[in-house]
Amino acid sequence: MSSTMSGHQDSFLSKERIIAGAGFNRWLVPPAALAIHLCIGMAYGFSVFWLPLSKALGATGGGTCPKDMSLLAELFTTQCDWRIASLGWMYTLFFVLLGSSAALWGGWLEHAGPRKAGVVSAVCWCGGLVISSIGVATHQLWLLWLGSGVIGGIGLGLGYISPVSTLIKWFPDRRGMATGMAIMGFGGGAMIGSPLAAELMKSFSGPGEVGVFATFLVMAVVYFVFMMGGALGYRVPPSGWKPEGWTAPASVTQNVMITKGHVHVSKVWGIPQFWMVWVVLCMNVSAGIGVIGMASPMLQEVFGGNLIGVAKKFGELDKAQLTAIAGVAAGFTALLSLFNIGGRFFWASMSDLLGRRLTYVCFFVLGGVLYFSVPASSAAGNKLLFVAAFCIILSMYGGGFATVPAYLADLFGTQMVGAIHGRLLTAWATAGIIGPVVVNYMREYQLGLGLPREQVYNQTMYILVGMLVVGLISNLMIRPVDKKHFMTDAELAEERRISHERAAAAEVGMGSAGAEKTPSAVVLLAWLAVGVPLAWGVYRTLISVGKFFN
Repeated sequence: MSSTMSGHQDSFLSKERIIAGAGFNRWLVPPAALAIHLCIGMAYGFSVFWLPLSKALGATGGGTCPKDMSLLAELFTTQCDWRIASLGWMYTLFFVLLGSSAALWGGWLEHAGPRKAGVVSAVCWCGGLVISSIGVATHQLWLLWLGSGVIGGIGLGLGYISPVSTLIKWFPDRRGMATGMAIMGFGGGAMIGSPLAAELMKSFSGPGEVGVFATFLVMAVVYFVFMMGGALGYRVPPSGWKPEGWTAPASVTQNVMITKGHVHVSKVWGIPQFWMVWVVLCMNVSAGIGVIGMASPMLQEVFGGNLIGVAKKFGELDKAQLTAIAGVAAGFTALLSLFNIGGRFFWASMSDLLGRRLTYVCFFVLGGVLYFSVPASSAAGNKLLFVAAFCIILSMYGGGFATVPAYLADLFGTQMVGAIHGRLLTAWATAGIIGPVVVNYMREYQLGLGLPREQVYNQTMYILVGMLVVGLISNLMIRPVDKKHFMTDAELAEERRISHERAAAAEVGMGSAGAEKTPSAVVLLAWLAVGVPLAWGVYRTLISVGKFFN
């Protein structure tokens, strides 16, 4: 065993190497997590590439690939420009691979540690962008799917769950807030990446060149630097660490769900509470994704010319007027993204006060009322109520993602919460299919019945309310996990041995050096490194939001 342990100690990426000393400042860990999440969050903003890529060949090609060409043929053709719908399949790949890779390798992550997982995530996500750039240069769609969709999707999954367990262990007193900060970054990634990509494509574009090839390469390098900085910045607390002066609260109303035991990831498939939380997340995300997909077209079709002071329905507007309301709708979408991001931090932090179950009750009850109100505010032409409802709904969509890791830690313990969270993300992958399918098919069905455009979304909203009711019932059924599912002391000790955990940094040769207090300047610089890009992204988003209010 000693030779095995020394092998682990020799590895720069091993978990033992990143056990923090007594003087380490835990506030260095959230910016490390943000550095990774702000990069992989660009998955949300990839649509900024669709239009340029759909014109990549331009005059030198045979026009857009014909409708009768099969998707398989389009993957390998170099003779025509790709259809936007075919490029859009990368979204599906992103989130299916995110969920499946997090589920598959979550257990490995707990043993390998966040540094190694963060490095693998950086290599996959940024390497995927490089492969995609080769796909652009050679005009091979399958390389984009493989690069960003599959390999990048694996990087997404590992990067997304890499900080969860670590943050929860560093912040036992503020579990929700800690995970909210990191997962806020995933929501904010597109807010930085989309305008950055647009500026880069503008700089690199020229005659016969749309600028995507060089943009992918530049973003791969920038993201790799940030993600490696984040991965190398991770530290894990010694086993049993707790903040100075803090003691775990006695069981009171909001903490009755918080366990002191630990469930092994291999057992969660057979525990009812896991599936109840799975349904809770799936229903919350399905409804939220459905709303995200319909928010912009719904605003345009419901309010039509009223958005620009013209008393005409959507179908009566000319091309210039349609362009004008599309600009207003873009501002509306930007506003929703701010609420999505802010909600991740706000609701996750609130869950520390309210408790996780009550927070989700708020999501489902308040959300249900707001979804139900949308058809009425649409019919009344009340833009203020319509917009306010969508903003709050999106805040709770983001809040659901940010609160669920803390919910899992409360129920199943902190030892393997990252791996359990990884398995739970299969609910996200499922929701990514359910939400858009319900919304899109219902819209087409309603249009087929001859309903006016401004009324085609009403039935859909009521279906989404039904999803929230299912989520509410599942949430209310959740009770503390039966003690029989927890690891025994011997099993927990063995798991900690496999995970290379130690009671103190000195046990792995860090000695007294690890006890030096982290300088305040280092903490400040770490937060500036992620705060400045985030502030720039917010600024650019607020410019778009201004178009909506003007």
